[in-house]
Amino acid sequence: MRGTCHCGRVSWTLDTPPESVTACNCTVCRRYGVLWGYGHIGHDIHVSGETASYRRADSGGLDFHFCGTCGCVTHYVAVRAGEDGRHWTAVNLRLTEPEAIAALPIDHFDGLGSFDDLPRDGRTVADMWF
Repeated sequence: MRGTCHCGRVSWTLDTPPESVTACNCTVCRRYGVLWGYGHIGHDIHVSGETASYRRADSGGLDFHFCGTCGCVTHYVAVRAGEDGRHWTAVNLRLTEPEAIAALPIDHFDGLGSFDDLPRDGRTVADMWF
């Protein structure tokens, strides 16, 4: 699966298609309006092109990357590596073609309060977009 920013200067590939997408309600994700798919940078997620990044001053656990030209949020990378040495990464699935993710169920993550996965409500990406 492949996604690109609006101007095409930054792109990502995800080697294994996701089984679902994640919508998070934290203060950053809510403002970005992203849908996330997960993997590890340099393993099953590959990014090309130059990005700028933003790290929240109050938490600093994630670097959010975006295209410096068109502003599209492309992905985030965990600042600290996991025990296996890999960095947890999420790509913005809204940057791929809608047909590629339309049938995927939406998982909801409460990044604002409990930091828990919430129950699925049966909606798919197509229910949001079309």
